[in-house]
Amino acid sequence: MAYMDLDTPWSSSLMESFDRSFNIHIGEGNLAETLDFVEIPNSSTAYNHDIPKPPPPPSKVCTKMIKHKGLADSSCVPKETKDAWDKLFKQGYGADVHIITEDGLIIAAHHVILGIASPILGNLLQKLKVKNGIRYLKIPGVPYDGLCTFVRYLYSSCYEEYEMKKYVLHLLVLSHTYMVPSLKRVCIHHLEQGWLNKENVIDMLQLARNCDAPRLVLVCLRLIIRDFKSISSTEGWKVMKRANPALEQELLESVVEADTRKQERLKKIEERKVYLQLHEAMEALLHICRDGCRTIGPRDKVLKGNEVICNFQACKGLETLIRHFSGCKTKVPGGCIHCKRMWQLLELHSRTCNEPDYCKVPLCRHFKEKMQRQNKKDEARWKLLVSKVIATKNALGPFSSRQSSFL
Repeated sequence: MAYMDLDTPWSSSLMESFDRSFNIHIGEGNLAETLDFVEIPNSSTAYNHDIPKPPPPPSKVCTKMIKHKGLADSSCVPKETKDAWDKLFKQGYGADVHIITEDGLIIAAHHVILGIASPILGNLLQKLKVKNGIRYLKIPGVPYDGLCTFVRYLYSSCYEEYEMKKYVLHLLVLSHTYMVPSLKRVCIHHLEQGWLNKENVIDMLQLARNCDAPRLVLVCLRLIIRDFKSISSTEGWKVMKRANPALEQELLESVVEADTRKQERLKKIEERKVYLQLHEAMEALLHICRDGCRTIGPRDKVLKGNEVICNFQACKGLETLIRHFSGCKTKVPGGCIHCKRMWQLLELHSRTCNEPDYCKVPLCRHFKEKMQRQNKKDEARWKLLVSKVIATKNALGPFSSRQSSFL
């Protein structure tokens, strides 16, 4: 590979900057001379005037349309294409499948389109016998208009809003039975948007479990846990209790588990609150003893007075506590609750302090030495206990060996 030999101030300064560990220094020089090798040639000398200008970029054929805010799906199919598929479904031109509803009405459709949209329908239609060029498929349990909405969605992914709201349960079952995931997502979205209530949430939970809709199951469980007292007294709960006692037990366990998690979360919040209060008290104590505050502080510091606002929130309360501690007559342990708190703060500070010899907090070194003496006593007591255990084991050694041989 050939390298360009650029004799410019920029290149030399760049090499020097690398030698000085990226201490970048831009050398002086004429910018025009520096950038001669990247100068763009003039269009009059580089191109012929006979060459036509390139055409403008094509305009966007389709626009991104999101029907539902909660759905991540988007459609880039032009409206004309959807209208063409809708027209093909409504006119039924060249239809080779007749779908028979429970009312005996017929919906004309095309085998190829149904098979592409739903592999289950494709396999099912493939097994049906052809009579006069028509396959007959009966789908019971679904009203005519609801079945029309389902077949129309298979053609163009379109539906009317009022039809979706009216037949959303039928469409959810059909989308699960015939494996149409996009329609299932639309149905779940509609059910989540204000359709659930305490009267139907139990039935919807069972339907969601049967239709393999985990998101809808989670939404139902959250609603049950949030308003368990009201939902457990509904007719749906009573019917579920008789028909499916295992589901009732599962729901009760979920409610108990959610309540336990809530209590643990509240406990952690309270513990964190106490920890933050202690931390603020420790910072304020160190601030008062080292720097001094408005009306209290070390003797060698000039106090700031009441007109100065202190940045430590716990400083005012701690200042009152220190004044009480200095003038209280009952400082014995267990005597005064306020003095007991002050003793605890001083001891807690000494446990966290790393410089007791230079610390200005009162009794810091005293508590540190007291803890060291206590640790030595505990260590000596532990060594004595271990030695007694070893001596007892050695004394019982022959007896235990004879007992084991006898057994």
